[in-house]
Amino acid sequence: MNYKTRKRLSLLVLILGLPAYIVVAVTIVGLFDRPSIWLELLVYVGLGVIWIAPLKRLFLGVGQADPDDIDPNGPDQ
Repeated sequence: MNYKTRKRLSLLVLILGLPAYIVVAVTIVGLFDRPSIWLELLVYVGLGVIWIAPLKRLFLGVGQADPDDIDPNGPDQ
């Protein structure tokens, strides 16, 4: 996948997907009686890991410079 496409798609996932996933996670936890704070924290951390695991490759390298953009003057010039 192209670097610009990955960057745009990862931004879309963060802006739209993450808030939607938070709503889903809170709804799932809200279906049950309120557990202890430690169990609730463990559930939210677990759901966070499950959310990011399939999208890990999408976010890898997005914060770096575009590898296809070659600057003939070198970095910082």
